Amino acid sequence: MRLVLALLPLIALAACDKPAEKPEVQPNVVANISDRTEPVPDKPQPVNATVPTQSPVPEKQASGPIPAALQGRWTGVSDQCGDRMADLELNILPDQMVFHESVGMVEAVTPDADGQLSVKAAFTGEGQSWTRTLVLRPAADGATLTIINDGTAVTRKRC
Repeated sequence: MRLVLALLPLIALAACDKPAEKPEVQPNVVANISDRTEPVPDKPQPVNATVPTQSPVPEKQASGPIPAALQGRWTGVSDQCGDRMADLELNILPDQMVFHESVGMVEAVTPDADGQLSVKAAFTGEGQSWTRTLVLRPAADGATLTIINDGTAVTRKRC
């Protein structure tokens, strides 16, 4: 009797090593995953079938930095230059537009025919992020800069 009790754990372990006679079936589980793709046989298209085509992806325009003539410090026409707390203070860098409470990282600069520029920038400020295209219209003498944002124009003077 003691011999049977001593052999019982060995018999139980031996039973665990047997392979399952029937694999478990789970719905919606694919077990035959292959790392190669199988060709799909061509089906003839109906006579009036609409065949999707891929439209060409437009090439990204070459975009440089904001021109040096517009870079520098700007402020409102009635503000004092050097007043860092002025609401209309603006510092234009080759790849950034730093406003009083926001910073725009320049993504694209597109010159227009009449001397103004369209500047697309990704802005962050006061915990928010947005993308905007601003139109920069410099005066002929370079002393003032008008920025048009959603139809609203604001003129600043160079410091």
